[in-house]
Amino acid sequence: MQRNVLIALVIFLLISAVNSKAYGRIELPAVMGNGMILQQQATVPIWGTSDGTSIRATTSWNGKEYHAKVGDKGRWRLMIETPKAGGPYEIFLSDERDKRVITDVLIGEVWLASGQSNMGMRVGNPPRDTVLHAGKLIAEAGNPLIRLFRVPVKSAVHPLDNCDAEWTAPDSASVAAFSAVAYQYALNLQRELGVPVGILQSAYGGTQVQAWMDSTTLNSFPELADQPVPGKITKNTPTVLFNAMINPILGYGIKGAIWYQGEGNRATANRYEDWFVGMVSGWRQRWNQGDFPFYYAQIAPYKYDGKQQSAYLREAQLAAATSLSNAGMVVTMDVGSEQTIHPPDKTTVARRLSDLALAETYKQQRGEVQSPVVKRIKWKGTKVRLYFDHVADGLTDSGNGLHAFELAGDDRVFYPAEARIVGKHIVEVRCEEVPNPVSVRYAFKDWVRGDLFNSAGLPASSFRTDNW
Repeated sequence: MQRNVLIALVIFLLISAVNSKAYGRIELPAVMGNGMILQQQATVPIWGTSDGTSIRATTSWNGKEYHAKVGDKGRWRLMIETPKAGGPYEIFLSDERDKRVITDVLIGEVWLASGQSNMGMRVGNPPRDTVLHAGKLIAEAGNPLIRLFRVPVKSAVHPLDNCDAEWTAPDSASVAAFSAVAYQYALNLQRELGVPVGILQSAYGGTQVQAWMDSTTLNSFPELADQPVPGKITKNTPTVLFNAMINPILGYGIKGAIWYQGEGNRATANRYEDWFVGMVSGWRQRWNQGDFPFYYAQIAPYKYDGKQQSAYLREAQLAAATSLSNAGMVVTMDVGSEQTIHPPDKTTVARRLSDLALAETYKQQRGEVQSPVVKRIKWKGTKVRLYFDHVADGLTDSGNGLHAFELAGDDRVFYPAEARIVGKHIVEVRCEEVPNPVSVRYAFKDWVRGDLFNSAGLPASSFRTDNW
């Protein structure tokens, strides 16, 4: 008899626990948390789970109610309209048995910042690879109109619905732990636009672009999709970073994205353009926000292993800028470091990215925000003339001359060349060792310091005219 009573008691407790969960809380993913920033003047998603049958949301900025049915596995999703920048506001959620309030919600501009270590490099990075102006950035932290959300580094074979993160105000501790590029990008936008800015950081050092692809995009590249699945995944197993670090925030209302990656794909530079364009297109399709702006930083020169693979990778990144719609690339040929793959000057990178966004996305008058690009080549006997676009008031060598050009003839042997600016948008190149030049290369090395700029101070990318 006592045994039967004990069994009945256990069954009762189990049923009570199940019922408690069945009549339990409205659950929200981390990105839908207190202190978040929603994209202004947009229709943005709010999502979560519930054990009820329907969800009601009321926004404090206009008192409007929104309704959604709870679907499979308790999931719900509704779309709410946001006003002009402002706040703080609240969003009130309820189902048949529970109520939740999301507090301290600001309305403004929201951007995603992703990539590998040069995007993830923290303001308060260790002394081995310090960040320029780190002390000042940390000491002056506290802008109440900026909010930070940092997705932790993680890999996953299957898409995850959530991550261990939270929206934070930019105090000295949170700024020190946040991406130096992403934080300064947000800081620049906030100062220029005068509205709240939210920045979602999702970056993982030493990673390859295929790890950031979604599975549908991956299947469009047989050379990636047909690779055998390893017994143990790494951070570079295809799709694992999309699953763990993008999927939990996928669809969150953003204005656009910034990206800094490529070092991990130096050995596959010949495929990088296609893979990168595929990744961006896949994100846009899955985000369901159209072709949102996507701005990225070209990898900086660094003394790798002497194989010049990074020059080919930079070439692929330059080509991708014309393959993608509503996208742009900033060049970093002047802010690399021979001694570290993590150059300290993240301020210049962030400024160039934000200038690009302010000009292209927000339509502000910023002057020239693009680097010089070769538009035409004229072969003239022993000389070659290169004609550039995006020169602003003209090309310049900053007073130190041009020393990064090379010429080659049919023998494909390159020699250092003499180069000089002979017109507002023209560079002339010649070399005594190459009387019949057939190819020009500029700064096409792993480590080199670019010396060709436009009058806006923006450096030209490394490039070549051959396809050898």
